[in-house]
Amino acid sequence: MLKKFYRFLLEAGTDEAGRGCLAGPVTAAAVILPPEYENGFLNDSKKLTAGKRSMLRKEIELEALSFGIAHVDPETIDTMNILNASIFGMHRALEQLTIVPRHILVDGNQFKPYKSISHECIIKGDGIFMSIAAASILAKTMRDSYMEAIHNEYPMYNWKQNKGYPTLEHRMAIKKYGLTKYHRKSFKIKSEQVSLEF
Repeated sequence: MLKKFYRFLLEAGTDEAGRGCLAGPVTAAAVILPPEYENGFLNDSKKLTAGKRSMLRKEIELEALSFGIAHVDPETIDTMNILNASIFGMHRALEQLTIVPRHILVDGNQFKPYKSISHECIIKGDGIFMSIAAASILAKTMRDSYMEAIHNEYPMYNWKQNKGYPTLEHRMAIKKYGLTKYHRKSFKIKSEQVSLEF
């Protein structure tokens, strides 16, 4: 069972998905869970099957006191870099909360202050705190749904399967067909090999 709280009852957990992708948005979520909430299945989204993530997403949306989700598009990522875009997405997700948290729990080791609310960065926090795990599930499932939707526009990249991550198939497709409006332009492909430089 993951931990409930770090300091306060009304804490917002926040996390992102898609930071290491070549295409699609980086998606952030923020979640405030009820103090009495219990769920033994809640965990880091990467440790769950797609079916369990989908089930938990529905429950989180029903049970959370408040939640917010934000996509940050590739153009913005290229403009401000992926780290700043991830933090920007978290801030946008926090802005959607209808309850002001007393504290923010952030997955990772970097964040920028949000308003006057205290925050704590926790490495691998999505495997420690329930609210961060819940945010990781919302971010992951919403981003996966987005990638599955845009797959139909450019099926040759197989985004419904790789979700925009740098699989060999995805990199080969980029080499063959070039970049789309959904690709992040802040990387280059060497012509002599199928690898990426950032």
